[in-house]
Amino acid sequence: MRRLLIRPGAIGDFLLCLPAMERLRAARTEVWAASRNLPLARFADRSRAIAATGLDLVGLPDVAPPAGLLDELRRFDSIVSWYGAGRAEFRQAVAGLPFRFLAAVPPAGAGVHAADYYLRQVGGSGEAVPRLDCPAVEGGFVAIHPFSGSASKNWPLDRYRELARRLGLPVKWILERGGARVEGVRAEPFTDDLYELACRLAGARLYIGNDSGITHLAAAAGAPVLALFGPTDPAVWAPRGPKVRVVATGRPGESMELIGLTEVLETAQTLAG
Repeated sequence: MRRLLIRPGAIGDFLLCLPAMERLRAARTEVWAASRNLPLARFADRSRAIAATGLDLVGLPDVAPPAGLLDELRRFDSIVSWYGAGRAEFRQAVAGLPFRFLAAVPPAGAGVHAADYYLRQVGGSGEAVPRLDCPAVEGGFVAIHPFSGSASKNWPLDRYRELARRLGLPVKWILERGGARVEGVRAEPFTDDLYELACRLAGARLYIGNDSGITHLAAAAGAPVLALFGPTDPAVWAPRGPKVRVVATGRPGESMELIGLTEVLETAQTLAG
């Protein structure tokens, strides 16, 4: 059995889908995903960036897909795709190929965690916990990643700075290369290889961050994680793991300003031991 798994989306989306994809592993498994996520597909025999395959051109009017792409797709016995489910023109263009389309986002009101939803899509059951196999090395530091893909999901930066000051532990600020900076602090170099970053975070005594892909990465690597949630629903999107704690506003959609420093500090101190 030669199977292709196509999973678009950001870091967190990919990680929450990881248990489902691992369940679909066949004799030979290939994964097509966003280029940044490819190092996380460690179970696959081969991985490729969706953009490099030209898949996004399939079904576009007056645009021919790359030569040989459809023939390449025909070589798979099974194609499970979280890409293209909402693109009728794409589905029409690949009609006759062994595609199985799955929804890339849980429907509103599904009442289930995203990781469990994806696992159920492929016939699995139970609690889905994304895991990355990283060496267990205790680094003795607290990692703080104070940003996310949306400013509305970010706890105020001045509170992060005060939290770092009060923790009384060595802090490494995890900041993306070319992204926002934190004035007056030295940032930990942010590697482009997400698996390498995951293994760095695995050695943290504690990781603290917002609802972001890097927070999901730290949880999957096995680090103790304190995740802060406001606009998004932690019942659906919280990172999973035995060492994960969530501090959230009273209801999804509320401002991150409502999360107090004292509550975060006390929870962090408990997790850090």
